[in-house]
Amino acid sequence: MQITKLLGPDQVAAGTLASSKKRVLEQLSELLARGADNLNSTDIFDCLLARERLGSTGLGHGIAIPHARMKGNQHTLAALICLDQGIDFDAMDQQPVDIFCALLVPEESTQIHVQLLARLAEMFRDPELCAYLRKAKDPNVLLETLKEWEQNSTPSNVATK
Repeated sequence: MQITKLLGPDQVAAGTLASSKKRVLEQLSELLARGADNLNSTDIFDCLLARERLGSTGLGHGIAIPHARMKGNQHTLAALICLDQGIDFDAMDQQPVDIFCALLVPEESTQIHVQLLARLAEMFRDPELCAYLRKAKDPNVLLETLKEWEQNSTPSNVATK
């Protein structure tokens, strides 16, 4: 599954400011709620925060993938925020995080959840892609950059970059 099929311009923010982990999770929840008919941002936030309490989703190298399976959610949803300045997100490498890609899947979608997390981790291991995302200040540019990466990168050639 392509990540960009889950993202629309309403679920992407570039050049955003956030002062804390809580605030960026609130912003991601608002973006995710835009893609859901029957969910509100407060419930999504509570779900993401509950998952985050189990352990940080900060991967390192300025990347975090907040994610959760949510009861009552009927669709797989994604949101992307690129901050102007990184924040403390309790990442594994203790470095500030500035790229956040949130994922919300239906509660029973364990396999899809794992597959999408693996795809996102693979995507954000590409330092060139991350550099382009950090330069982009427009949501449409972020989306186009991700679409181009997905079209031109496969698991075999990503690992050799």
